Amino acid sequence: MARTTPHILHPRYWPTWIGLGLWWLVIQLPRRWQLALGRQLGGLVMKRAKRRRHIVERNIALCFPELSPEEQARMVRANMDSTMMALFETGMAWFWPKWRLRKLYTLEGIEHLEQAKAENQGVVLLAMHFTHLDLGAKLLSMQHSIDGLYRPHKNPVYDWVQRRGRERHVQGGFTIPRNDIRTMVRRLRAGRAVWFAPDQNYTRQYHVFVPFFGIQAATITSTAQLARLGKAKVIPFTHYRRADNSGYDVKIYPPLENFPLGDEHQDAARINEFIEARVRECPEQYMWVHRRFKTRPEGEPDLY
Repeated sequence: MARTTPHILHPRYWPTWIGLGLWWLVIQLPRRWQLALGRQLGGLVMKRAKRRRHIVERNIALCFPELSPEEQARMVRANMDSTMMALFETGMAWFWPKWRLRKLYTLEGIEHLEQAKAENQGVVLLAMHFTHLDLGAKLLSMQHSIDGLYRPHKNPVYDWVQRRGRERHVQGGFTIPRNDIRTMVRRLRAGRAVWFAPDQNYTRQYHVFVPFFGIQAATITSTAQLARLGKAKVIPFTHYRRADNSGYDVKIYPPLENFPLGDEHQDAARINEFIEARVRECPEQYMWVHRRFKTRPEGEPDLY
């Protein structure tokens, strides 16, 4: 568990503490009020954050060319709403007590993680960047202890709160800086399940170009590397917000068979194919605000 250190109590960080305190207060509201606020903010972002809206519009146009302009526009608005609702859902994941979280979800497929644990085999828990990823991981971790990756934040107060929020309610859970491959491998070899989401454009890591929604996308090869080095299974999971906003459905899938094959392109393509299929099941909840196709093969133009 992350602990308070003296320097984060310095007066220079008091504005951050005040902002986080206000966020904590809002998170105590009934969930339906919070999601309603999220939808209102989604409309505001549509009007004000033109650069972010453009990225979402471009991603959806690239990935769903079969949709009419009107259908694409509806998906864009739904995605902006989902993105802002996730601001509150992240707060729920970090600040809510167990008894409130337990009422939110159903869980299917826990036997796959339990089997790996019984065999003392590590698990690369294949995650995906749906907007409410913090809440999805927290709901799963209440049933099965997992380790999570995180991006260290420059603001030490936010970084401390982030780590503390993600480690709460997780027996033996541990947050790992996302570039710390050595620790990931060590935890996998110790039989731990490590949350890992490879579906973004990580330009500083080794990648190959393989299709994602029919577009050549820079895709990191780390999933296969972690499975091989950590002697681990790759077990995917998803978390969808229900259409009526009544809660969430978390699903754990069987381990990927015959993975990795040892061919970087085939292994990366298989991961992208699986993730694409899951995104198509609930595309409005995916993190389209990220420039997934930012890095292009040599000679190809910028898509944004």
